[in-house]
Amino acid sequence: MNDLQKYFENNKGNQIHKWSHYFDIYEKHFAKFRDQEIVLLEIGVQEGGSLQMWRNYFPNAKIYGVDIMPECKTLEGDAKIFIGSQNDTTFLKTLCTKIPPVDILIDDGSHNSSHQILTFQELFGLVKEGGLYVCEDTHTSYWLKYGGGHKRRSTFIEFMKKRIDDLHAYHAKQRSLKPNKYTQQISSITFHDSIVVVEKGSHENPKSIWSGNAVLPPRKSKYSPRIKKIRHHILYVINYILRALKLPAFLWK
Repeated sequence: MNDLQKYFENNKGNQIHKWSHYFDIYEKHFAKFRDQEIVLLEIGVQEGGSLQMWRNYFPNAKIYGVDIMPECKTLEGDAKIFIGSQNDTTFLKTLCTKIPPVDILIDDGSHNSSHQILTFQELFGLVKEGGLYVCEDTHTSYWLKYGGGHKRRSTFIEFMKKRIDDLHAYHAKQRSLKPNKYTQQISSITFHDSIVVVEKGSHENPKSIWSGNAVLPPRKSKYSPRIKKIRHHILYVINYILRALKLPAFLWK
């Protein structure tokens, strides 16, 4: 049992609501920041218990919270709380001018996909190089009451699946996928049950490199160079068409 789970189970402070498997995910991604002077922003204050938990876990952190409920302002203690909606672009832009760049951003707000997407689009730029953007309770992408559904295009999960394509855009050979700001700024995306963790980092076009000496003899082909070239051309044309139709590849055995 890690320290966050121990704190939760022995909590005598304000109420905290989490799913039981979250604590191992937190420990996996947050442990390296624990004793650093980080900045943490949590969207969704609720009863204020999680802000207290983060204060206990990150003793040297500056902690900020956001909630739509005005009453949450009374929960300010070691954490500064801003009142506003994560569905309000103007509020999110203003928030970026009022707090410093953050090391950890946790979206535990409305859990509505459109709000999660807008928040990511507006606040990912606020995350420092090497920092984490964490969106919780992403299972709502599958719940009808939150506008979710399996492979429903408007959900946060489907939005983040596209970021996987962005992460690999340097390798794409099609005009439909080109490097963009997410390609350049995302170093990794980790999907857990109900949590997506995005690590921000400079991501330049990678280079394929070699070292050492080749020790095996060149592989011999049963085809002449001319036949190999013809086969390669035919295979290219076939798979070009299959790719356009989004069908599985054809491979010559």
